[in-house]
Amino acid sequence: MKFPYGISDFKEIATQGYFYCDRTDRIPFVERGKYLLFLRPRRFGKSLLVSMLANYYDVARKDMFESIFGGLAIGKNPTPLHNKFFILQWDFCCVDTFGSAKDIRKALYNHINVRIKGFMRYYESFGLKGVEINPDDAINSIESLIAAVRMTDYSIYLLIDEYDNFANQVMMSISRTQQERYNALVFEEGHLRTLFKVVKSGTSESLFDRIFITGVSPVVMSDITSGYNIGENIYLNTVFNDLCGFTGEEIENGIRAVVKNCNLKEEEKACTLNMMRTYYNGYKFAPDADQPVYNPTLAIYFFKAFYENCKYPRNMLDSNLATDEAKLQYISLVPAGRQILLDLVQKDQQVVISNVEDSFGIRKMLEDRSQDNSFMVSFLYYFGVLTMEGETDAGKIMLKVPNLVIQRLYAESLCEMLLPKPADRDEGKKAADILHSTGDMKPLCEFIEDRYFKVFHNPDYKWANELTVKTAFLTLLYNDILYLMDSELEIDRRYSDLTMIIRPDMRRFKIFDILIEFKFVKLKDVEMTGRQVRALTPEKLHGIDRMRAEMEDARTQVNDYGDALEQKYKNLRLRRYAVVSLGFERLWWEEQKLSTPKGGKHE
Repeated sequence: MKFPYGISDFKEIATQGYFYCDRTDRIPFVERGKYLLFLRPRRFGKSLLVSMLANYYDVARKDMFESIFGGLAIGKNPTPLHNKFFILQWDFCCVDTFGSAKDIRKALYNHINVRIKGFMRYYESFGLKGVEINPDDAINSIESLIAAVRMTDYSIYLLIDEYDNFANQVMMSISRTQQERYNALVFEEGHLRTLFKVVKSGTSESLFDRIFITGVSPVVMSDITSGYNIGENIYLNTVFNDLCGFTGEEIENGIRAVVKNCNLKEEEKACTLNMMRTYYNGYKFAPDADQPVYNPTLAIYFFKAFYENCKYPRNMLDSNLATDEAKLQYISLVPAGRQILLDLVQKDQQVVISNVEDSFGIRKMLEDRSQDNSFMVSFLYYFGVLTMEGETDAGKIMLKVPNLVIQRLYAESLCEMLLPKPADRDEGKKAADILHSTGDMKPLCEFIEDRYFKVFHNPDYKWANELTVKTAFLTLLYNDILYLMDSELEIDRRYSDLTMIIRPDMRRFKIFDILIEFKFVKLKDVEMTGRQVRALTPEKLHGIDRMRAEMEDARTQVNDYGDALEQKYKNLRLRRYAVVSLGFERLWWEEQKLSTPKGGKHE
């Protein structure tokens, strides 16, 4: 088998025997609109989709139609428009974002001019001539191209891939200079706005007969709306939910082939499917979509590694997607962004808003003061770090963290946000490693008391309960290389606070499965100040009636959950812990050992 990791040339994939999940049956649906905007997160197969459309509609590839599409759905029932257009492609990820606004303008114009030159050479035999390239102003070059196309029997299908890429790169910076550069691109007579005004003008005579634009978010398009107000948004359309992305059935077929190639036992198929579902599934781009889809880049990354080595990749997060963490870091630096990230962890990775916004510019997002923070949450949805879960009884949209790979990005971003000093993070991770390998909870609890609790006193955060303490532990303990991490895992119709089950392929290491139950006691419940609590000896801390009651409850729950886990997984090396926090001052922790009475033992 050949897995096309990093390959976005549709012709190569279709003709060279690569693994491919046919989406050509959606071409008739694409043809229902003329000027389309299709959004998906980074590394979600958009460039391959653009390449598919280019090959299908390119007049110069008419003789290759059967070799490329003959074995696919559209090849058996093609539409009348196949191979009817000149194809002009722009890829804005090729535009350099460094330098001043003037430098970016030059990079943008250079890219467009280079693509027009290639276009002219490619279609020279179709009577296309007389295009004048203006090296200083690509707008003039486009107008010259339109005039030349007018003299032929064809019109242009314009494909713009990653239309917002370089603008997003500029926008992601927190510096005032960078924001000014973004404004210079999209507002008033900005270079990007002017470019799209010219494109829109070219549609008036159908010289730009069809346009298909891909990107990540509608932010940039919203900021240039008056320059390009003809685009039809199709990214929330149910029929396109899996246009980019693999279905569960397609993932199963791929796993079946890999397991067979590696001569693995049949039960390995179910185990592998569970791994891929946990790490890569969960994306829904339309509220009423029937089923979620898998990130295609991550799935191909996994398949290729598994096929070649007959074992799972050590790191389930492809490093090419790790850069999405920058989006979370950006959110943490704008108004209300920090609290949204924290709420997503504390509310079981779920947030509810009235609707996913489909038209909002950067100014609206930065100035959003609405109670549901709809612009900010929508921004996270478009960047793939939130996805749709469904609708509430009141008709609102529920969004959640889609899978374990994205949960890792949240954990890492929160850790950097709350512990900005690398030395502090390193010390915290070292304490977590001690728990993983020895079962000793003490260094981790002491670190959280000494470092994290100081952060929790920050009045900017609305800290409230045991979920806050769980957030601190989760950000330090998170390790999806060794563990299947699960916050609020359902066990016997109830939920444990934090469960860490060793990955099946990592059980060879001398580490422990971990289960932690958290409880929280407010200072006002014991009528004490923070200073008084910090002065308590461990014996007096444990002697507080409310603390004893919460610890007993935590002991009972962690043992019940632990017994259920032992039954479910059979081969665990499970260590069970009960943790009670008194305000954001002190922790009382115990390990519950199977060989001791239910009351447990103080560590």
